[in-house]
Order: sequence, then C-alpha cells, then structure tokens
Amino acid sequence: MAVKIRLARGGAKKKPYYRVVVANATAPRDGDFIEKVGTYNPLLAKGAGDRITLKADRIAYWLSQGAAPTEKVAKFIADSGIELPGFVKSKMALKDKVRSVQAQKRAEEKAAKLATEKAEQEAAAAEEAAKAAEAAKAAEAAQAAAAAEAQEASEAVQADESSDKAAE
Repeated sequence: MAVKIRLARGGAKKKPYYRVVVANATAPRDGDFIEKVGTYNPLLAKGAGDRITLKADRIAYWLSQGAAPTEKVAKFIADSGIELPGFVKSKMALKDKVRSVQAQKRAEEKAAKLATEKAEQEAAAAEEAAKAAEAAKAAEAAQAAAAAEAQEASEAVQADESSDKAAE
C-alpha cells in the first residue's frame, strides 16, 4: 500500500484550512486518512507560529516507513528541520532544476519576442519615414509644377497683352 503525507482541505469557501495527513495514495484528497500529523493555515502571515504545525516524531516515523510527502508538504517538513529521505531530496532537486530550466526558457522566449517586436517597430518607423520623405518630394514636385504652370500662364497673359497692344 502506497502511503503519502499530503494536505487535506477543510474550512469554508474562500477561507481554506488544511490538515497534514498520512493517507493511502488512492484515497480522495479530503477523504479517508490514516493519521493527522499537522495543520496548515495559509491565511496567517508567513512568520506566524500557528501557520504550520507538525508532529515531528510522527512524521519521522512515517517517513521511515516509506511514506512519500507531496511537494508542498516536503517543503514544510524541510523548513521545520525534519530530515527528508534521499529519494525525496533528489526528487525535489530534480523538480527545482526543471523549473529553473523552464523559467530560463520562458525568459529567453520573452527576450526574443521583445527583440522581434522592437525590430518590427523600427522597420515600421523607417518605412513611415521613407513614405513621409517620398510624400515631401512629391509635394515639392507638385509645387514646382504648379509654379511652372503659373509662370507659363503669366507669360501667356503677358504675351496676349503685348499682342493686344500691338494690335491697337
């Protein structure tokens, strides 16, 4: 029979309170258990003495009998100064290593995404500047064409006036 040391939830809605219990691995989370070996109240401040209470002698006994603590309970046990078996320590170290690798991978992905977004923004800004320069050149060309057209119209009007004076 596989035995686990785990948390069993109690308390009201939005006000959790946990019992640290030794239970058969196949038993439901809040169901049947073999022995209650402590409590955990997550609503109390982290430094509060009543936040986590453990029966060190009973936990040591169950660990010696091969009971496997869950991740959270193993952390509580280690923080309280009770020696964890080697298989639990190695399992915790492996999970910590996996988490750190995953966190590093997420950080690298985030940095790559930010770099890509920055490059896209710079490209868009350069494209916008090129369009603005092109629009300015087009406006200058249109203005020059309008000035040339006005000059031609002015010359045509002067030529008409001079021909009208000559005809008089």
